Amino acid sequence: MALDTSMPILVVDDYQTMVRIIKNLLKQLGFEDVDDAADGTAALGKLKEKKYGLVISDWNMEPMTGYELLRHVRSDDGLRSTPFIMVTAESKTENVIAAKKAGVNNYIVKPFNAQTLKAKIEAVVGI
Repeated sequence: MALDTSMPILVVDDYQTMVRIIKNLLKQLGFEDVDDAADGTAALGKLKEKKYGLVISDWNMEPMTGYELLRHVRSDDGLRSTPFIMVTAESKTENVIAAKKAGVNNYIVKPFNAQTLKAKIEAVVGI
């Protein structure tokens, strides 16, 4: 069974170039329904308006980080089950452990390519 490329995905990153890169990678993989938010606060607003099949969020953002966004999502009954992939330029062990404890489904360290992204998405949403 292939990935469900019709599922809506929310990309959260305060760096517009990274948003564009991730959206292009997702498009290469066949995903069409991709929205974006510039930080965790904006992302929470979008998550309350639309049911997403996956959130791909950067860790380092202001004013609300990806880690804080993850904690909000996991503490919200309506959002708790939303698959969540954290993206970061740092592979600090303590960050990975903190994200895992907070309920992240997977973790990607930048830079990454379409194959890495596809593998992480498959691992999270199941094929």
